[in-house]
Amino acid sequence: MDLDAYFGHTAPPSGEGFKSGFVTLIGRPNAGKSTLLNTIMGKKIAITSNTAQTTRHRFRAVYTRDDMQMIIVDTPGLHKPHDALGEELNTSALKALEDVDVIAMLIDASKPVGRGDEWVAAQLDGPHCKRAKKICVLSKGDLVTTEQMHEQAEAAKKLANWDAMVGLSSESGYNVDAFIEEVQCFLPEGPAWFPADMETDQPIEVIVAEFIREKILRTFRDEVPHSIGVTIEHMEYEKKKNLNRILARIYVERDSQKGIIIGKGGSAIKRIGQEAREDLEQLLGTRVYLDLMVKVKKNWRRDATQIRRFGYGEGL
Repeated sequence: MDLDAYFGHTAPPSGEGFKSGFVTLIGRPNAGKSTLLNTIMGKKIAITSNTAQTTRHRFRAVYTRDDMQMIIVDTPGLHKPHDALGEELNTSALKALEDVDVIAMLIDASKPVGRGDEWVAAQLDGPHCKRAKKICVLSKGDLVTTEQMHEQAEAAKKLANWDAMVGLSSESGYNVDAFIEEVQCFLPEGPAWFPADMETDQPIEVIVAEFIREKILRTFRDEVPHSIGVTIEHMEYEKKKNLNRILARIYVERDSQKGIIIGKGGSAIKRIGQEAREDLEQLLGTRVYLDLMVKVKKNWRRDATQIRRFGYGEGL
């Protein structure tokens, strides 16, 4: 797909000094925010799935080059909330618009622009967004034709006064470099805010818990995903064995969901553990012993105190 002639570049690189700043990724659920973040970073640090509310933390990744440092803020997908958890996630996403240099709104190019996109775009007119440059990102370009991408771009243009527009595919990597260049154009000159070897500000325990939750989302899809919460109860590294011992607790809201997660003869929980361990060994660079427990915490998504104890939204 050749989109270069259509989108082009809105501004040439400016300034000779080191540039640094914050860019927030925002959009409806499943717009491709976490996938784009992972592609930019060149490795998996944020979980992805086709399930709404996959991202529950305001997640910051640090992308550093010799000429710039871009702090990427991944946010929960903005949606109409149905419980306290949904309200907390929306609050977290909207708070991430404050005091940033660039806001990149992702729109799924394979789906018509709708009221949800209009509502998200309307949030960019708030007083806390005035100083930020705004980039419209048409994601999932690998799923559409050039003509469809052009049609989507015309519809997206009407949503806001964009400073730039980029069509890309995070899956294939197409035009992701163009997005990075656009962001760099808008970043101010300044110091590196984080060490060059730092990739995220999230505690490792949070990332480990999220990797486990991702496997549950991908395994069960519509059966229990929104009811799942994961915490790391204990994590210890044994240097002699190059082994991380991890004790994780999976929370559900009902006894029936506990049975689904465990599966007949423990088959489901065994599969989740095996798949999570493979990812965790890559993430940590060690062998991993993973012990999973399942516990019922009734209606935790409706309890703001419990939501914050899980670290979701603005609680922690």
